[in-house]
Amino acid sequence: MQLSVIILNYNVRYFLELCVSSVQAALNGIDAEIIVVDNNSTDDSCIMMKAQFSNVNLIENKENSGFPKGNNIGVAQAKGKYICILNPDTVVAEDTFVNVLAFAERQKNLGIVGVKLIDGAGNFLPESKRGIPTPWVAFTKITALYKLFPQTVWFDSYYAGHLEENQTGKVEILVGAFMVMERQLYLDVGGFDEDCFMYSDDIDLSYRVLQRGKTNYYFHETTVIHYKGESTIKDGTYMKRFQEAMNFFYRKHFKVSVLFSIFMKMGIVFFSLVKMFQGKRLIQKEKEHFVLYSKNKSLVQKIETALRKKVVFHDLNTEKMVFSSLTTESPVEILLDANSILFKDSIAFMERIKNKRFTFKILSKNNGFLIGSDTSNERGTIIEISYTN
Repeated sequence: MQLSVIILNYNVRYFLELCVSSVQAALNGIDAEIIVVDNNSTDDSCIMMKAQFSNVNLIENKENSGFPKGNNIGVAQAKGKYICILNPDTVVAEDTFVNVLAFAERQKNLGIVGVKLIDGAGNFLPESKRGIPTPWVAFTKITALYKLFPQTVWFDSYYAGHLEENQTGKVEILVGAFMVMERQLYLDVGGFDEDCFMYSDDIDLSYRVLQRGKTNYYFHETTVIHYKGESTIKDGTYMKRFQEAMNFFYRKHFKVSVLFSIFMKMGIVFFSLVKMFQGKRLIQKEKEHFVLYSKNKSLVQKIETALRKKVVFHDLNTEKMVFSSLTTESPVEILLDANSILFKDSIAFMERIKNKRFTFKILSKNNGFLIGSDTSNERGTIIEISYTN
């Protein structure tokens, strides 16, 4: 078997359904398997999986085992030469795995391959490629200095500034939302450290792969939606967890750094001041215009009922998927029917017309819900579609 896709789920039933649908489409023609590990979800994730994806290997944990252990449980049952660690709040393109596996096969001394990630609004997620978070690099991250000096080598290492968004190349650290590597390498390095603290598990795994003399790569030639992105609200709790994660990483691989503690305290003070001045400026405007791209006009009424808004229909039986600007500057929500549009085309469309006016939702293949996220700082929105007339 060539590939095993490991998806660790906890209480994100709708994201999981969309994710598995996209993965199944992307595995067409590949000798592969999907393993969903559920960490004792209290929603109906497992019921949905059994009803809709009975051919998927579902592992039902009796407790929330955490990200590292949950993935290790999945990999232990994998049969593929390669594994893909994949978040359930992702959508892959139909050619994602074909392209990534072809790239992986061409490399010598391969470590981990990561891909280009975008959020639900089509914006590039910089955590797709990262550097080793030394104390100084972590400080530039927590204080956002990398944003002020994006082209300066002293400040742009956290997000691997030596590579452009659309440039494939070597990187040090990759994000756990999407990681492809040989299963044997994963086992050789011991998989995810089950003692790892939140935010450091993927950093730790990437670093241990580097210690083996392997090379990690950022591969830009396929794009994957990651709805949450860095979804944790950037508040004091986030800063505390980030500091604890970095401390874990340093304790494990380096000497405990007094310099790091000083940098982190300075960074948290700086961050708090910035937040105080920002206030609550970033308030999302209510959407006034909704546009559905589909081949099924009968969906319009059902969606209008769910949204309680007028929906403009673009018939993909006779039209191409292009967007004609409305005569207003008000926010526009674009609805993409997964029954009519390839995931790859939806992703490309989102990247092509992204701006602050447009947001996107994907209509699931069973027409049961709309799902999307307006920014990388929110968990996403699910709107169920009623079938009653």
